[in-house]
Amino acid sequence: MRKAALLRSRYTYILSCVCRLFCLFGGITLIPLVCAFIWPEERGTACAFGLPGGLLLAAGASGWFRLRHNSHHELTLPDGGIIVLLAWVGTSLAAAVPFMFAPTALSFSHAVFESVSGLTTTGLTLVDVTHASHAILLWRSILQLVGGAGLAIMMVAALIGPSGPAVSAAEGRAEQLVPHVRRSARLVLALYTGYVVLGITGYSLAGLTPFDAVAHTFTAVATGGFATHVESIGYWDSSAVEGVTIALMILGNLNFVTAWLLVSGNPGAFCRNSEVRLLVALILGASAGLFLLTTNGAYPGFATACRTAVFESISALTGTGFTTVDYAGWNPPGFLVLTVLMLVGGGACSTSGALKQVRVCVLVKSVYWEIRRALLPQRAVQPRTLWEGHGRSEITDARFYAITAYSSLYIGFWIAGALLLTAHGYGIGESLFEYASALGTVGLSTGITCPDAPLAVIWAETVAMFLGRLEFFVVFVSVVKLARDLVRMLRHTPE
Repeated sequence: MRKAALLRSRYTYILSCVCRLFCLFGGITLIPLVCAFIWPEERGTACAFGLPGGLLLAAGASGWFRLRHNSHHELTLPDGGIIVLLAWVGTSLAAAVPFMFAPTALSFSHAVFESVSGLTTTGLTLVDVTHASHAILLWRSILQLVGGAGLAIMMVAALIGPSGPAVSAAEGRAEQLVPHVRRSARLVLALYTGYVVLGITGYSLAGLTPFDAVAHTFTAVATGGFATHVESIGYWDSSAVEGVTIALMILGNLNFVTAWLLVSGNPGAFCRNSEVRLLVALILGASAGLFLLTTNGAYPGFATACRTAVFESISALTGTGFTTVDYAGWNPPGFLVLTVLMLVGGGACSTSGALKQVRVCVLVKSVYWEIRRALLPQRAVQPRTLWEGHGRSEITDARFYAITAYSSLYIGFWIAGALLLTAHGYGIGESLFEYASALGTVGLSTGITCPDAPLAVIWAETVAMFLGRLEFFVVFVSVVKLARDLVRMLRHTPE
């Protein structure tokens, strides 16, 4: 009985944390209302944001107020996982409401897909942007900005105190810029804000309207990829706009800890970082490969072919999903290069998704380590290290096992999802590409993701985006722990 009481007390605190996030997210939902003042003809969309935002704000504040008396607990990593799971599910459903009641009038399934695509910074879309209101376009960009920063980072920076490490670690942000977790979270938000300021300034100088500059900055630094035009970045056909976008995509791709090394005046550690070196190698190799195999023959002129190869490579690798061209004329080698890049993904603890570059670094170096082990004497000490942060980090057996287990699960889920798409009549090549894009939270598409796609495909991609963003094990462990704890509490409920 005493254990059940302690468990209920712990869950009371967990729910208070979730309510605080809902309160914060309710306030964010009201931001698009500013469009009703700038564009008076869109005042009819006010209810689509005002009603869910107000209700979420009121419900979150009410729950927070009612549960505030409960003493604070030092949460474990599984507890943090439950907070992250409940927060992401709740905000994804709440974020879908404006898509259902605004002029876009999406169905429930399509609205949830759009909100999950936004919060996970994927960028696959079912919204017709040519007819969408400014409020909806801004809402899509805000969702990606919020999702890129991470709901956990927002909670830790603004709300949660001693329990912050468990929450941020559960969402894949275990590394800290400084030892103090709340200060570290605020430094991450400061870096993120700096990216946004640089992006808006750069886009404005490149000739974008203020609205387009804000919207595309939000989605570029979040490596999200939602655009205000059907042609994405290709709408402007401008090397200046593409240059600003590339800079923002790379910044969003960087591990926040790695970016902090550069900002705080430690370029040596930044250049030695294994992820940075892999990033440079992949961009150079993939760009050259795309140019030689695909774009050189598909587009007239060296400059256009080169620009296309570089931009599409960086967009796929960083998980952004912006594009400057239509893939209709691309050959299979081009799709293969982009698919591999989408599987690799961005830096750890960044806004990007997929396997993450640090895991790929370890997997690639493990081949070297195994060859070295076979050549050295049996009793020789064989250190396994990787350049991370300020110096070398040892790759322990436990960490290596976790990386290989996650990578195996990721590849298996990717293949299973692609097979599901082929079962609905799509080709194997385009299915592998599309599901890699959804699972890696990238947003590039061959055309499978559209309003006419079967609901089974829509929901399969929705699940892929959600699991890819929260990295599988957090979701699996949290669901099992939540179910077990609920059973224990119900068994010992006083009559």
